[in-house]
Amino acid sequence: MKPHTAFLAGALLLSACNPSAEQAAAPTNSERMTALYDAFAAGDVEKVVAQMDPEIVWNEAENFIYADGNPYMGADAVVEGVFGRIGAEFDNFRLEETHFYGLDDDGVLVTGRYRGTFKATGKQLDAQFAHVWKLKDTLVASFQQYTDTWQAKEVTTPSGEMAEAEEQ
Repeated sequence: MKPHTAFLAGALLLSACNPSAEQAAAPTNSERMTALYDAFAAGDVEKVVAQMDPEIVWNEAENFIYADGNPYMGADAVVEGVFGRIGAEFDNFRLEETHFYGLDDDGVLVTGRYRGTFKATGKQLDAQFAHVWKLKDTLVASFQQYTDTWQAKEVTTPSGEMAEAEEQ
């Protein structure tokens, strides 16, 4: 084999073993969800919405403070009924200590903590959460939240009102 032919064969073999960025593996669903949470943390609602299937079905935990709209159907309903209310009612709302777990071909479980201050009461929220996401063709098709609904109710209720309700 001529030297230049051997060099060409070696270069082709190397390029087949080292895929370019274009040939690199697509992101996993866990990586997609990590990017979505990063966008949410940065306040980039437009980027979050861009990751949603137009027919997304979104469910807040039963008895949670924003479950009154369940199921939220479509991105506009989620933005108005959940994101907008969180932004209007909480100071410094954030998701911390997040961990991402691939469930199957189309699911991701995310665990962590909600933290923030409810503006009307000044009370701090520090509640565990679990989010179950299902993706369809790389877009979020459904969301199910699990969290400490009692704590959320306590944080959003003026002092003394929870105790009065429990006495009745």
